[in-house]
Amino acid sequence: MQKITPCIWTDKRIEEQAKFYASVFPNSKIKETERYGEAGPLPKGAPMVVMLEVNGVEFMLLNGGDADFKPNESISFMVHCETQKEVDAYWDKLTSGGGEESMCGWLKDKYGISWQIIPNALLRLQADKDRAKANRVMQAMLKMRKIDIPTLERAAAG
Repeated sequence: MQKITPCIWTDKRIEEQAKFYASVFPNSKIKETERYGEAGPLPKGAPMVVMLEVNGVEFMLLNGGDADFKPNESISFMVHCETQKEVDAYWDKLTSGGGEESMCGWLKDKYGISWQIIPNALLRLQADKDRAKANRVMQAMLKMRKIDIPTLERAAAG
């Protein structure tokens, strides 16, 4: 068992949301669904908690019903990507159905959860000892929504 499990407070679409994440990320599955009993704040049988494994990381989705609570960008999940094809795939899937693009590799999915879709090339190029090169990469990245590896590499090359 992992020591820290992210918990996402969500709404009555909890099972739909869990299925969505399981479809986006490889090696993911819904592990368990707990339902409200007689004494719960939601109707008996409504999903209360869904335990979800997302590419080896356990998440808990918690059904807040119709509570007026909205997630914001102060918490996000970073997805490390090796290739542009992987960046594109995650970006397209997570923004589908009403997600929103933001800047610098950030997006919100249709449930309002924030994600950072980050190619490892960006991290490597930003850490370059040649600070002028790293600065060119940073300036290029600041103009992007979805991160484009070839554009970063051209900026690094000068």
